[in-house]
Amino acid sequence: MLLEELGKFFLRKLKDGQPGQLPYHNVAHTVDVYMATEHISRREGVVGHDLDLLLTAALFHDSGFLVGPIEHEQESCRIAREILPDFEYKPDEIDIICDMIMATRIPQSPKNDLEKILADADLDYLGRPDFLKVSKRLYDENIHFGFVKNEQEWDEMQISFLQSHKFFTKSSIKLREPIKYVNLLQVKERLKKY
Repeated sequence: MLLEELGKFFLRKLKDGQPGQLPYHNVAHTVDVYMATEHISRREGVVGHDLDLLLTAALFHDSGFLVGPIEHEQESCRIAREILPDFEYKPDEIDIICDMIMATRIPQSPKNDLEKILADADLDYLGRPDFLKVSKRLYDENIHFGFVKNEQEWDEMQISFLQSHKFFTKSSIKLREPIKYVNLLQVKERLKKY
């Protein structure tokens, strides 16, 4: 597997192919998830080949947005299956990567430790101090696609999502869950103004 060469190639492809500069699902989000995957993997003790597979899945997990937001996980897998053989990935490795990508689909349902790490990395921002800033970009994107009508509807969705969401890895539960609770309280407080 040629992960380093793949990373350079694919981030450039994402940047060049981004339709209409999406405010959330863009290169910055991909890099954010990549970095979160590295950090969670380190805390969970994942190294070597498994880490390379995880980082590859992080690169491709939302690449389907190059085509559109609907069923983007399946499209991300199609793109991965098309590109990864050129970077010396074997079919069984690509299957594992696609399983990780599919585990990020909401509601998340990871079946093994690698899938849990990527699922937590994809929603790492829920338990970070920059939650409101990142959430605003996701709101703007949802407005763009017509998935929500206004901030009140968005905040109601956010509250429901934050209440039902759970982190899967021990390190994310320990580090992100307490901050996620604070973020939930902030959104509830904001909702009172409507």
